[in-house]
Amino acid sequence: MININYAYFLAVSIGLLISFLVTPLVIKISHYFNILDKPNSADRKIHKNPVPLLGGWAIFLAIFISVFIFKLFNLADFSGVGANFILAVFIGGLLIMIGGTLDDKYNLKPWQQIIWPLLAATVVLLVGIKITYITNPIGGPTNAIVYLTPILGTLVSFIWLMGLMYTTKLLDGLDGLVTGITSVAAFMIFILSLSWDVYMSATSVWALVLFGASIGFLVFNFYPAKIFLGEGGSIFMGFMLGVLSIISGSKIATTLLVIGIPALDVLIVIIRRFLRGESPFSHADRKHLHFQLLDVGFGQREAVLLLYLIAITFGLLGILSNSLGKLFSLGVLVVFMCLIILVIYGKSTQKNKS
Repeated sequence: MININYAYFLAVSIGLLISFLVTPLVIKISHYFNILDKPNSADRKIHKNPVPLLGGWAIFLAIFISVFIFKLFNLADFSGVGANFILAVFIGGLLIMIGGTLDDKYNLKPWQQIIWPLLAATVVLLVGIKITYITNPIGGPTNAIVYLTPILGTLVSFIWLMGLMYTTKLLDGLDGLVTGITSVAAFMIFILSLSWDVYMSATSVWALVLFGASIGFLVFNFYPAKIFLGEGGSIFMGFMLGVLSIISGSKIATTLLVIGIPALDVLIVIIRRFLRGESPFSHADRKHLHFQLLDVGFGQREAVLLLYLIAITFGLLGILSNSLGKLFSLGVLVVFMCLIILVIYGKSTQKNKS
């Protein structure tokens, strides 16, 4: 094995380089097979020209080629993450990308779309990638950790993985939004993996590879985007964050803080649709926070950068806080989300009156 700091540098560099080099090829493939996001009369579409999909393949390939290189040349200690874990994540990711590609090409029905993330979550759970304990934020030194029964741990892990996958899926509405938020979350997971109580070389490397691959793709995905993640790519991002947050020592709270505003936004939209008797995932609309920011006058760049800043801020709070501090930060995040909604509602009402 090489010096760990050099391994970290290589993880970012290899992931970034592969993603950066593969993305133009994916753009050509998308055009060749006519797998494009074509603007139409749908209210959610805000781009004016057809944009290639399938961008998630560039990130998928960058991650697993990088991990293969690290394993092949023994560049880092992967003893904490066995080959069966890596294979399961690869298979799960591949299933998501295949399903997403089919959806991008043939516009699958909602029940057909959900099969692929369900299979992906099942694969990783079967090899033991699951939450086995949670930290009690108000517990003392003897009961700070609460261990979960195997059934409960599996159930919580399944909900966590599916929740993250559908958060990033529904969040993918502005150029570079999901890619940037994922890069922030991946870097925060990397920082957490360095702490003395959860140190894992493999997790650190994997998180940095995801960070590098996201940055390499963001060059093409930021506004004005030359390529979109596509259905598979947006779900795959949530899948990777879910898996990494589990194997890094169940650092769920910090990951939740990073994606907290988007996650709350998705939850509100789902509840709103449910109360109206609509399927939560049957259609896209402009009720999401990022679209409402556009409606009150933000440009795409400004809206995305604002959401990046919020993710970074709450991610840092998660890193710098103890368990009780994280709980407090989550409370602050909920209040902050409510304030944002009130401000946007006030501005949109004022705009409609004028």
